[in-house]
Amino acid sequence: MKTYMAKAEAVERKWYVVDASGVPLGRLASKVAAILRGKNKPTFTPNVDTGDYVIVVNCDKVALTGKKLEDKYYRYHTGYIGGLKEISYKKMLAEKSDLAVYEAVRGMLPKNSLGRDMIKKLKVFKGPEHTHAAQKPEELKLF
Repeated sequence: MKTYMAKAEAVERKWYVVDASGVPLGRLASKVAAILRGKNKPTFTPNVDTGDYVIVVNCDKVALTGKKLEDKYYRYHTGYIGGLKEISYKKMLAEKSDLAVYEAVRGMLPKNSLGRDMIKKLKVFKGPEHTHAAQKPEELKLF
């Protein structure tokens, strides 16, 4: 019996819509990252991008459990000396909730050129509307 190895040009991709209202951020990110990688398909191949497109709506209603809203910080570096910046997740979810979801998913993808291609298939929107109706996305219930 031969092992099936997917080819990059033969991968068929679907579009999915995920509603993030009331869902914990980490659980949402791990499920979305698995779909972006293609781990939900029987044709999953680790060295080929076999994943689907994911549209996340209502990301401004995503939840954080415990005391993470006050205690957790998003940290980044500007590239300059002493340029470490941090934003609390309370402020980040109020102002840039789409960035919080995007960065949570990005952290769960591979840290190489394949991961950079996978994150391009993620579309995040603050409200219930999105601009990808022409792709006829399917509603996906994660929880």
